[in-house]
Amino acid sequence: MAIVNDAIEVTEKSLTAVPLTIDGAAILHQMMRVRWPDWKKLSRSQQSEIAAEFATAFQGPEQEGQSALYSLLGHKGDLLLLHFRNSFEELNAAELRLNQLRIEEFLEPVSSYLSVIELGLYESSVKLYRSLAEKGIEPHTPEWKREVERVLERQREAMRPRLFPKLPGARYLNFYPMDRRRGEQKNWYSLPIEERQRQMEEHGQVGRRYAGAVQQIISGSIGFDNWEWGVDLFADDALVFKKLIYEMRFDEVSATYALFGPFYVGIRCPMARVQELLSGALPSR
Repeated sequence: MAIVNDAIEVTEKSLTAVPLTIDGAAILHQMMRVRWPDWKKLSRSQQSEIAAEFATAFQGPEQEGQSALYSLLGHKGDLLLLHFRNSFEELNAAELRLNQLRIEEFLEPVSSYLSVIELGLYESSVKLYRSLAEKGIEPHTPEWKREVERVLERQREAMRPRLFPKLPGARYLNFYPMDRRRGEQKNWYSLPIEERQRQMEEHGQVGRRYAGAVQQIISGSIGFDNWEWGVDLFADDALVFKKLIYEMRFDEVSATYALFGPFYVGIRCPMARVQELLSGALPSR
């Protein structure tokens, strides 16, 4: 029995702390205020021309599912322009494109958020790390790295539709950044990987109960922005955001380790109907 226990102990101590992730589309949120006094000085025809130019720049077959415009509720801004692209270079091109349009003269940036779609592989990581430890393969050796890359490549291929999705067409968007607590008494990153896996599995079970009512896209922003993750929720019923997030507050990983940034809630506006929005009438679907 002592031999078995020693083997288990060695295996657990050999597990690498960092879970594997696979990354996909690059995401940019642009939050803006409209300079209403200046916009209102324009004639109806001028507004129409500027709005048409903006719509043309971010719609069409080649941009399908890549950019979306939302009317923000509350004081944090008037508009949110959301971009999904395959690379940071393409995101930068979209940002620069906006800066060349005439509508840019009437927009004031208030915030932005940069991230990449991220899928965490806690379960696969624990299984792989345990298997490699049992075989006596040391972490970060060439053989260890080869086995890790095999798993990552297999997961990238299987998860490609989730890594590079089209931007959902739901009526409402809820976006917020978040961190995992890393203070003196509670530190997510000091927990063993198996404990983090257990808590994330419990956390994910709540989200799965809302499948069909809300689409969730998690993006990683460590090293890219001021928070660690961005969360985008898309739904046709805005109340589902409150229900889902409230229920998640009661699971262990949220109750003990979650820190939340500002929340942005927006209503989808078709690009072609931006003039209606800027005339004070939110277009119906």
